[in-house]
Amino acid sequence: MPIKRTPATLLCVTRTVMKSIGLEDDRLIIARLPRRGQRCRCPRCGQRRPVHDCSSDPRRRRALDLGATMTFIEYPTLRVRCPVHGVVAASVPWAHHASRFTHASEGQAAWLRIHRNRSVAAQLMRIDRKGVGPVCERVYDRLDAQAGNRFDGLVRMGIDGTSYKKGRKYMTVALDHGTCRVIWCARGHGEDVLQGFFDLPSEEQRASIEVVAADGARRIAAVVADDCENAERVPDPFHAVPWMTAALDEVRRMAWRDARSFDATVPKRKRGRPKKGTEPKPSMANAVRNSKFAVLKNPEDSTDKQVLTLEGAAREDRRPYRVYLLKERFRDVFKTKDGKEAAALLDPWLAGACHGGVEMIGELSRKVRGHRDAIVRAVELGISNARAEAINNKTKLTVGMGYGFRNVDNLTALVMLRCSNLPVTLPGGVLNTHTLYLKIPR
Repeated sequence: MPIKRTPATLLCVTRTVMKSIGLEDDRLIIARLPRRGQRCRCPRCGQRRPVHDCSSDPRRRRALDLGATMTFIEYPTLRVRCPVHGVVAASVPWAHHASRFTHASEGQAAWLRIHRNRSVAAQLMRIDRKGVGPVCERVYDRLDAQAGNRFDGLVRMGIDGTSYKKGRKYMTVALDHGTCRVIWCARGHGEDVLQGFFDLPSEEQRASIEVVAADGARRIAAVVADDCENAERVPDPFHAVPWMTAALDEVRRMAWRDARSFDATVPKRKRGRPKKGTEPKPSMANAVRNSKFAVLKNPEDSTDKQVLTLEGAAREDRRPYRVYLLKERFRDVFKTKDGKEAAALLDPWLAGACHGGVEMIGELSRKVRGHRDAIVRAVELGISNARAEAINNKTKLTVGMGYGFRNVDNLTALVMLRCSNLPVTLPGGVLNTHTLYLKIPR
């Protein structure tokens, strides 16, 4: 390999011509020029434009470090005159026109930020902590532009929301069930935010959407009905079953409060140590309180101790146990694969819930009755928003790794980099150490 091409290969900088190389204050300065076909181009439209002026002070961009030496690529500041975008700095093939780093350096910083927190990425790359977020945004924009339109082939999609900043802020996430990737996320929740998503695809792309999996929020149903006439909105078990779980927990709390009131009416034991053989005072409240995890857990995953706890709580108060049985019958609806079988299980459940004697479950049954056809259709389609819930966990993990985010745009870009299946790799690709070991001669 010629000696002139060696620095470009080490720094992952292509389509350039080297002018000089030297050390300045323990920094390696490499002066390079784009090839003739890449010069004098507008950074926004990419067209060749006439030169407006050239500054005497060259511009330096941070490149990949060579060992322990910080490396910079130097290029004369050239401005072009574009009839569309005005006078702008000419683009260079190795960096974004508004960035102080090369593409390879930004790719490495983004890869580190995905797998580690911001402080680690900034310390290893020897850059400012505040510059890591904008780097991730530029890397996402570049990779997203190279990947093409992310709304092409969108047939089944899911919409869900997640919280950040200690649960005080919310963001909306949309994903493609066919490719298992996030296609959009934005700050906030509501009809206005969701309308901003449906304004991005074209009419043909919106017409190709057949199924939208989401919770039972009316705002989602209204926006889907207006913008996607061919789409069906279906609730999935990850949103429908928690309706029953939340009602069950509230009934258990109500039974616990009633048990505490009853225990208060029981005469208290006299002072002093009780006599030998005296049985302890029975407590209904403790029996109901200790059944929290037993009633919320699936029966196939319950331990023997939890089964005994559930039986003891049922003897004290039958209301949580009746709701527990209704919850399991409701879960059986989503375990089926046939719509007729699901309807045959759901209709008796609705009748039993209405006459169960618990006011809260009666209200829930009316809510489920309103989504009855959508629930049956979700079972027929076999669609689930489990991937959306997994994305929520990744989002919370991202927020935890960053110790919070002041700029929501940085959080959005990082979520898209982690969950949209974009090829974020280290410069030159990720080294496979196992393959390298096999190639070592004995």
